[in-house]
Amino acid sequence: MRFPLLALGAIAALLSSPALHAQAAAQPPVQLSPPIVLSSPLGVPPPRAGNPPSANVPGAFGGSGAGIHSPNSPFAPLPQRGDVVPWSVLTDISTRTVNRRLLPNFKAAQTALSGQTQRIQGFMVPLEPGERQRHFLLTSVPMTCSFCTPGGPESMVEVRTKTPVRYVMEPVVVEGRFSVLPDDPYGLYYRLSEAVGVR
Repeated sequence: MRFPLLALGAIAALLSSPALHAQAAAQPPVQLSPPIVLSSPLGVPPPRAGNPPSANVPGAFGGSGAGIHSPNSPFAPLPQRGDVVPWSVLTDISTRTVNRRLLPNFKAAQTALSGQTQRIQGFMVPLEPGERQRHFLLTSVPMTCSFCTPGGPESMVEVRTKTPVRYVMEPVVVEGRFSVLPDDPYGLYYRLSEAVGVR
């Protein structure tokens, strides 16, 4: 829409009017409510002043921690299955700082799975365009935002498949060769290779 030059001049004159500024100054100031402080979703208390967060405390760093299924999510939580690796095993992890990077400290429960065929259940996060996916992330909870991950790297597995898997918003189960990633350049902790979709 174009405004005539005369109309733009009238708007500028109105905004610079001393009467308008006097009227705004006479208004009482807006009272803002105090900020809302949310507690940690993981139940980890915030660090005390003077004590830096420990690298061995899960969720001590912002942006990390297992995904928490929102009660407001339109998707149901993952159903219990005995034939898949539980997310409680994958998310039970601590980190350490090496050269200004956070690296995982894997436990025996995770390293014992590496190099073997495993089944993982989760929600798909596409990494490619199209209905059928060969490369995607599998997460413990569904995404609720297009611009953020649903949890830390311990709550997702990178999946590369043998044959494409159709993208669905409901939980899926994939089976493949499981690997732990001690120093992945993309910050991932787990990968499933040569994967196939299973029911």
